[in-house]
Amino acid sequence: MTAGSKVIDGKVLAGQVRQKVRDFVPAFVEKTSIIPGLAVVLVGDDAASQVYVASKGKAARECGLNSFEHILPQNTSSSDLLALIATLNADKTVHGILVQMPLPAHLNEYEIIQAIDPKKDVDGLTLTNVGKVGSGHLEDAFVPCTPAGCMLMIEQIHGKDLSSLNAIVIGRSILVGKPVANLLLLANATVTIAHSRTASLPEICSTMDIIVAAVGRPQMIRADWIGRSTPRGPTIIDVGINRIDAPERGPGKTRLVGDVDFNDVEPFAGAITPVPGGVGPMTIAILMANTLRAACIATGEPTPRF
Repeated sequence: MTAGSKVIDGKVLAGQVRQKVRDFVPAFVEKTSIIPGLAVVLVGDDAASQVYVASKGKAARECGLNSFEHILPQNTSSSDLLALIATLNADKTVHGILVQMPLPAHLNEYEIIQAIDPKKDVDGLTLTNVGKVGSGHLEDAFVPCTPAGCMLMIEQIHGKDLSSLNAIVIGRSILVGKPVANLLLLANATVTIAHSRTASLPEICSTMDIIVAAVGRPQMIRADWIGRSTPRGPTIIDVGINRIDAPERGPGKTRLVGDVDFNDVEPFAGAITPVPGGVGPMTIAILMANTLRAACIATGEPTPRF
């Protein structure tokens, strides 16, 4: 058992990333006469998505970026959405394009995402960017925002070189699991990719130095999954965002929890992210950084490192 785990404050680290963007933008604008622009497209009236879009727009404006928000009705056709993306692809004031997921059921998410110009794909989901990340060509690639944020958190604890460390990623999605695994490999970690059907998962986790939980099951990882072989304990990055009933707060009330049972696991972790306030703030901060990088690449200017 550790003497006290280090809780990784995502709000603080995200604030540092956003401040770096904010500090970089004025000189970029003075030199190029161009304000980096982020276009976010929302289809439908999903309440959670509306909150996310508003948060991204506010963050962009606070960082000195232009924010273009396109709110489309629920019944928007595929052809109309593709036409908007084509317009944004051609718009020189727009450097980053993000289509808020999930889309309504009648729209093909794969088709829509692949229509985005890879040079403006600040969410890192086009096949071009997926391939660049998978093959280690990061200089002109856009890494998905959540995985990039996870890696910055891990670097806070272990540095950039993860040689000799064993890491497990629980989850295999194209949005988080697979890109996090690729980034860990590029940092020289020895990586295991697992998922909800992996046999003996608690035993495997107990041997790990780094655990990234991105499986979408509330409080799945408990204290008996955490190894005791070292006095430090593993670094645990909890990507999960799950809403569960909270009767202690009153009838019908809910609360957010991660894929890790924080209170159960925290005493045995060397470092751990909370939910909320961990990975979540990093996602928007990296989106701002990716938008700035997109503008730099588009104008041939040096890109800042985060």
